[in-house]
Amino acid sequence: MKQIIVFSIIFFSTNVYSFPIPENNKVSFDIVRKNKTIGSVVTDFKIEEDQLIIDTVVDIKVKILLFPAYKFHQETTEIWVDNEFIEINGYTDFEDEREYFIKGKDIEDNFIASGMDGELKLDKNIFPLNYWNKKILDETEVFDTQKGIVRKITVKKLENEFIKINDKKIEVEKYTLDASKNPKDKGPFPTYTIWYKGDELIKFEFKNWKDKKTITTIRNDLSD
Repeated sequence: MKQIIVFSIIFFSTNVYSFPIPENNKVSFDIVRKNKTIGSVVTDFKIEEDQLIIDTVVDIKVKILLFPAYKFHQETTEIWVDNEFIEINGYTDFEDEREYFIKGKDIEDNFIASGMDGELKLDKNIFPLNYWNKKILDETEVFDTQKGIVRKITVKKLENEFIKINDKKIEVEKYTLDASKNPKDKGPFPTYTIWYKGDELIKFEFKNWKDKKTITTIRNDLSD
C-alpha cells in the first residue's frame, strides 16, 4: 500500500486563526480500504500562550487471514503562531522498515528542515502538506511531513457534489491534488481527491499504485 497523508479539522470555534479549530479541540477520521476500516487519523489542538500546537497520529494496520500484512505509523507536531507555520517535529514508520525523523523550524529568514534528503533551507512561508488547512490549495510547493522533503503540487477544482456521512447528505467542494515525485519514492505519488465543506476537511482518498485499491480517509465524528 502507498503511504497515507493525513490531517484534519472539525467544527468552527472563535479563534484568531484563518483556519477552523475544533470546538472540542479534537477531530478524527477512519481510514477505509475495501469497505473495511484499517486505521485512524486523530488530531488534537492545543493553545499555549501565543502558540497553536497541532498533534496528529496516523495508525494503520492491515491483516490478511489474521496475519499482519501492512503497518504504517506517523506522529507529527506542528506549531503555528499568528497563522504562520513555524516548527514541526515528526516521525514516520513505513511498512518496509523505512523510518524518518522530521524536523523543521523558522530560523531568521528561512525554514530549516531535515528529513529523507538531509538538511534543507526553505522559504520561511512554506506550508506543510496537510490537507486540514485548505489554504494548501493555493500553494505550488509544500513541505512533505512524512519524509521531510519539498514537493511541487498542482490543484484542480472540480464540480461541487453531495457525499453521505452518517446517512446525511452534505454538499462539499471537490478538488484533486497532484504532487511531484522524489527519486527516493518507492512509487509514484498518487492523485488525491479532497472534499471540503467550507474550510473544513471532510474526506480525501487516493488509489494505491500497487493493487489499484482505493484508500479513503473520512470523518467519523460528525453529528447526525
